[in-house]
Amino acid sequence: MSPSTTETYKNLQIERRGAVTVLLVNRPDVLNALNRETLGEIGEVAGQFVQDHEQGALIVTGVGEKSFISGADINELAVLDPRGAEDISRLGQRVLDTLADSPKPVIAAVNGFAFGGGCELALACHMRLASENAVLGLPEVSLGIIPGYGGTQRLPRLVGPGRALELILSGRRVKAEEAERIGLVNRVVPRQQLLEEALRLAQSILKNGPLAVAAALEAVRRGLELPLEAGLRLESGLFGILAASEDMHEGLKAFLEKRPPGFRRK
Repeated sequence: MSPSTTETYKNLQIERRGAVTVLLVNRPDVLNALNRETLGEIGEVAGQFVQDHEQGALIVTGVGEKSFISGADINELAVLDPRGAEDISRLGQRVLDTLADSPKPVIAAVNGFAFGGGCELALACHMRLASENAVLGLPEVSLGIIPGYGGTQRLPRLVGPGRALELILSGRRVKAEEAERIGLVNRVVPRQQLLEEALRLAQSILKNGPLAVAAALEAVRRGLELPLEAGLRLESGLFGILAASEDMHEGLKAFLEKRPPGFRRK
């Protein structure tokens, strides 16, 4: 599948492959490290993706064979005072929240190193595929700081507090096989097949009802923050809202008529 359009930012490369947007962090000279400017560009692209009704899924990956995103730009962090450090943390959190809160699926294709802010960006995505050479970790404590772009909150929600604390407090990196075993990534695929596998996953989601996909994302995302009883009420409410949609009736009718559905996001 070849890109239909390509757009280049200073630190990003954007490819639109049909209804799938591929965001590549493009700073190979620093192993795709995240500086303030790059965070701003990611936030801009993520915001545009959410608003673009023609785009149904976003894949985030890095340029090159070695690194997804190696972390935050240490040169920027080294000169921060307390106010500046809090400000850059809040910026990173806002940008990654745009990915996490997207009503359309966001997939991380982790192609190599994903440390610090890079691991946190992967955690903010809804799903994570990793290449066989991927290594993930939150090593901030070895620098005298803590994860600041959501890592202390998202990692324990994903792998449990015990495993999360072990990784955060030790700063230990985990290779792809262990990351899959502990649930940090969904699955591991050969490096050369990583992007195509992410595209196949995106396409398998896009064939489904877009309103239902958005509702399922909301149910899971918001439900994780709620007691079970409240989460079940949320699920029922969203189920009821979907019953008013044309897409639900089209999906059920197509099933009964044994044909592919023609969803219209209505």
